[in-house]
Amino acid sequence: MATIPMYHEGSRQLQDRFSTRKLADRLAEKLTRNAFTDEDRAFIESRSLFFFATADAQGQPDCSYKGGLPGFIRVVDANTLAFPSYDGNGMFKSLGNVLVNPQVGLLFIDFESPKRLRVNGRASMHEDDPLLAQFVSAQLIVRVQAEAIFPNCPRYIHKMHIVEQSPYAPCAGHTPPIPKWKMFPEFHEVLPPGDPATKSPPQGRQE
Repeated sequence: MATIPMYHEGSRQLQDRFSTRKLADRLAEKLTRNAFTDEDRAFIESRSLFFFATADAQGQPDCSYKGGLPGFIRVVDANTLAFPSYDGNGMFKSLGNVLVNPQVGLLFIDFESPKRLRVNGRASMHEDDPLLAQFVSAQLIVRVQAEAIFPNCPRYIHKMHIVEQSPYAPCAGHTPPIPKWKMFPEFHEVLPPGDPATKSPPQGRQE
């Protein structure tokens, strides 16, 4: 069973309005857990993307897309998963939220053989994590202690196929291209020291 309550008063109000309270309780009883199964591990570690929901100290939400090559997110023990934080736009919306509010939600989806899995828990960040050396170009490692793991019905997932993996996904023996926006003058001049884009001259936008 999950270690956090699945429902609050808002959920209960709508469950009662649509007569689904008993169904919701049965789903939580039968499907929700706080330990990853072997099937959960295989599914999560096969994903090349997931959606990461966070909130700040006042509860203002943010949701971001996290992508990499399959295997970039790992189930490291029965209750914990970990993933690298790669170079982004420098805003640190998601991870900034984690610093002030560790409660997070992750959504994993298979668009080819429709399936999805949700993980709610508490996140922490580590610049000296032993996994850091295993992920090329990782800035730090994020670990999530799972408090509720539960599958969702896949019926509304549109079936799609991946055309190709992003060339920006870090991996051994590969140098990702520089994002075009980092070469625009208005951004190029404020890049952090050591950013690969600083070694190339700025370029204007092409209309």
